[in-house]
Amino acid sequence: MDNVMAQLESLEVRYEEIQEMMADPEVIADTKRYMEITKEEADMREVVQKFRKFKADKEEIAGNKEIIADGSDDELVEMAKMENADLEAEIGKLEDEIKILMLPKDPNDDKDIIMEIRGAAGGDEASLFAGDLLRMYEKYAETQGWNVSIVDSEQTEVGGYKRVAIMITGNKVYSKLKYENGAHRVQRIPVTESAGRVHTSTATVAVMPEYEQVDIDLDPKDIRVDVYRSSGAGGQHINKTSSAVRMTHLPTGI
Repeated sequence: MDNVMAQLESLEVRYEEIQEMMADPEVIADTKRYMEITKEEADMREVVQKFRKFKADKEEIAGNKEIIADGSDDELVEMAKMENADLEAEIGKLEDEIKILMLPKDPNDDKDIIMEIRGAAGGDEASLFAGDLLRMYEKYAETQGWNVSIVDSEQTEVGGYKRVAIMITGNKVYSKLKYENGAHRVQRIPVTESAGRVHTSTATVAVMPEYEQVDIDLDPKDIRVDVYRSSGAGGQHINKTSSAVRMTHLPTGI
């Protein structure tokens, strides 16, 4: 813990520097710089607050120990002992929380996501399960204060989804939903089953962090355009209508 404490002391110094910078008119005037600083401050805020609480509890324990060592007032001594017991428990909890907060973070954790849900094995019941998953994620997002919007969808006749893509925006979305990636399975008697038999259905969930937009300069001289037309006898549009166009970026081959 000594090594962690040294890191926390440095982190607190940096946090105080950032707060001063956030009040600097020159930094405020630089929108990009100000956004970077405010993001760094937000990332550090929780661990610094817990570290300060940890130090305050330590100081309070030290003060109570002086009262206990003095021993001149039995009632105060008893109160100090009871308070220290509570403070020691709180310190233990803070230590665990701080250690977790100090672990290396996934660089994508703060990003918004695009989630795609697809009905897989199970026919109509799989599409209904995909719809249930969609509503589950929408409800969870609501509890987190996130925003959800449907980007693309393909519904089935029974009211489910063959596939649906949604965008979820908010605070640390990817960090809380990245482990939803993969296949999900349900065993139940579906509404599509008339004989009351239990069915096993699956749906797949893909979670992709949203990447920041970048500006790319393309020189038209670096672009080759190939046009393809239909061939063969007959048809008034044969050899007249472009049926495929391929654009190639020559420096990269893309």
